[in-house]
Amino acid sequence: QTRSLLGVFEEDAAAISNYINQLFQAMHRIYDAQNELSAATHLTSKLLKEYEKQRFPLGGDDEVMTSTLQQFAKVIDEASASAYFADLVISCHAVLSTQLADAMMFPITQFKERDLKEILTLKEVFQIASNDHDAAITRYSRLSKRRENEKIKAEVTEDVYTSRKKQHQTMMHYFCALNTLQYKKKISLLEPLLGYMQAQISFFKMGSENLTEQLEEFLTNIGTSVQNVRREMDCEVENMQQTIEDLEVASDPLYLPDPDPTKFPVHRNLTRKAGYLNARNKTGLVSSSWERQFYFTQGGNLMSQARGDVAGGLVMDIDNCSVMAVDCEDRRYCFQITSFDGKKSSILQAESKKDYEEWICTINNISKQIYLSENPEEMAARVNQSALEAVTPSPSFQQRHESMRPAAQSRPPAARTSSTGSLGSDSAALSALSLDSLVAPDTPIQFDIISPVSEDLPGQAKSSGQSGRRTNPFGESGGSKSETEDSILHQLFIVRFLGSMEVKSDESPDVVYETMRQILAARAIHNVFRMTESHLLVTCDCLKLIDPQTQVTRLRFPLPSVVLYATHQENKRLFGFVLRTSGGRVESRQTSICYIFESNNEGEKICDSVGLAKQIAFHAELDRKATEKQKEIERVKEKQQKELNKQKQIEKDLEEQSRLIAASSRSNQSSGEGQFVVLSSSQSEDSDLGEDAKKKRESE
Repeated sequence: QTRSLLGVFEEDAAAISNYINQLFQAMHRIYDAQNELSAATHLTSKLLKEYEKQRFPLGGDDEVMTSTLQQFAKVIDEASASAYFADLVISCHAVLSTQLADAMMFPITQFKERDLKEILTLKEVFQIASNDHDAAITRYSRLSKRRENEKIKAEVTEDVYTSRKKQHQTMMHYFCALNTLQYKKKISLLEPLLGYMQAQISFFKMGSENLTEQLEEFLTNIGTSVQNVRREMDCEVENMQQTIEDLEVASDPLYLPDPDPTKFPVHRNLTRKAGYLNARNKTGLVSSSWERQFYFTQGGNLMSQARGDVAGGLVMDIDNCSVMAVDCEDRRYCFQITSFDGKKSSILQAESKKDYEEWICTINNISKQIYLSENPEEMAARVNQSALEAVTPSPSFQQRHESMRPAAQSRPPAARTSSTGSLGSDSAALSALSLDSLVAPDTPIQFDIISPVSEDLPGQAKSSGQSGRRTNPFGESGGSKSETEDSILHQLFIVRFLGSMEVKSDESPDVVYETMRQILAARAIHNVFRMTESHLLVTCDCLKLIDPQTQVTRLRFPLPSVVLYATHQENKRLFGFVLRTSGGRVESRQTSICYIFESNNEGEKICDSVGLAKQIAFHAELDRKATEKQKEIERVKEKQQKELNKQKQIEKDLEEQSRLIAASSRSNQSSGEGQFVVLSSSQSEDSDLGEDAKKKRESE
């Protein structure tokens, strides 16, 4: 917005420069050619009259200036008209030339050569300082967080500090000059005209009867007004200089790209934020570029505005979106925003850790539609804890189970089926025998997702249907048609894989609760805290685990094989589902595998989405069967109709042949005796067939 306002001031300065150049040329004609005095005077008067037609973007008191210049134009016309009748000597013309040079040409020349050129010079210096600052910011943004070099970091930080300070100082002086130009514009217009009128008064001394007391009073008032404007300008310049000094002192800590967090704490209760961010744009399959733009929030929308744009444009709707920190291309302070439907995502980079955390907290607050409440800040304070969890790329599994680890380590291996579940669910009340009926003791647990390239388990491959190919989770068509392209439901969730194991039963949610307890307990005992993050895509055909970076499908679960799914009764972040497969360690029997995941407060939503997908698939299957049955009925009817049409055509042909035979018989009888018609064998056969058909119809 500052650059847009600056553009208005620069446009006004250009308009002033254009107008002053025209006025300067008009006055210079008066000075250069006395023989064209009348024409030049009329041109000056014309330009003064056209002042009201000029469109200065910052013309605050145009009505006062217009009326004053109109009065000047009227007086100039009267004075120039009387010049034709004045009998003046050559010395008077010399005096007039001297007075015009001193009182008229000098002020407007000084304004044109000094003040307007100063604006152009400051504009070029400001542009150079802005380019240096952008280059320093770009270099600072490319600092690696993996291979930090203190010397290079110090040099880059110093470069950012110097360039930012230089840009700020140049900007303030440039803005001061633009503001001062508004006062100098009035002075540069009125002073030459005042000098011109005084020279004309001296020149037409012989015609002093034309100079009334009213005109002298008008000129006196204009002179007083010019002095008042000058004093006001001096006072304003003094105030602006003092403001510049105060801002330089107060803004010194802000020149650092990453300020001290103790002096500038993070505000986590914001529902609006604006600032510069680096946006990641893909330029190819594996290549990308970063572009620095101004981003700001507006209600539930994230907007961006490029340099030179008058207004911002919509980036995405961030209502009900998800935001989380990501590691991207060895850059610091990166975070990813994913829309509620998962079809659009953006990776952005903040300049400092403070901005990085504030952006994540603000977007997290907006995604929960806190800005619609009566007291957004109070409401935002209640959700600070979830915003803090989103700042960290992966939640610390070790801290969440710190209290559980001593008990788990002291427990013997055989106690895995005891009733003291670590999750506190209803399955804690099951007996050891009932738990054994759900999950077999000593069943191996898989803590990570096995890629189909690295290991090929028969049961795993058959159950998951992994393809290992790159998949677009947002439903966009590529070179080949996606298998989920026609699916009605497309929902994307961010999940972290905790583990999977084979279970004995798939009929009760208790098997999911017990699997959660055993997997979490095993992770705590064996100090396994790393989790694989994936995107879970729910469609009407299957569930897919997609790599968030490469978009490669890690696992695929056919929806008909998902026979059970449930969310933990206390920790809603945990959810799981049971997959029934037709193979396993024993190929002749079916096996059931329970998969456990952790989400970002979306466990119930994911289960609801899976249930909705199964309902849609069920109704789609019913519609498909009904459609196939209807098509079969239509095919039978069509076949019967064809048979009926064929039979009718045969009967029609037989009737036609019968009529031909009858007509031929009558023709032979009328031709006389001794004349006979010899029928061919085919005609005889047709006749026999016709008689048989006729007898058949009569019998019917």
